[in-house]
Amino acid sequence: MPTHIVAAGGVVINDDGKILLVKNSYRGIWEYPGGQVEVGENLVEALKREIREESGIEVEVGELFCVASNTCKYPGYNGVKEVPTKVMFDFICKPVGGTEHTSDETSEVGWFTPEEAQTLIAAPALIERFKAYLGYQGRPTFLSYVTKPEFALHLKRTI
Repeated sequence: MPTHIVAAGGVVINDDGKILLVKNSYRGIWEYPGGQVEVGENLVEALKREIREESGIEVEVGELFCVASNTCKYPGYNGVKEVPTKVMFDFICKPVGGTEHTSDETSEVGWFTPEEAQTLIAAPALIERFKAYLGYQGRPTFLSYVTKPEFALHLKRTI
């Protein structure tokens, strides 16, 4: 098992300034799309795939706005004894095609103003990562936190 799981997330902004959110089927919460990088993929390919799978939207991946490290480890599932530390790379994206649809992972897909998105996103780690997007001024934010047993932000700085 690797010592880190690598993931990518994307804040997709349309021409009207609205942000794409998906409602996670398993957790029942709104989030911006993203997920784990698979073997043989790079970050950009993985992010495009995840956004397409979760929402039906094709994107162009732009600037990196946040790097986040979730340093907690917790019991695994499906034969995995322990889920390792995760590192996430979040990018600003632009829609370039596709048709909105849900998936096995998503029960709803929608476009929201930044203010609406900020009120809908409920997971504490994703709230902090979205705040990094809202405060982005050309230099990425680095976050270090744990999500279990409860969320605790340990470090937030510009890199």
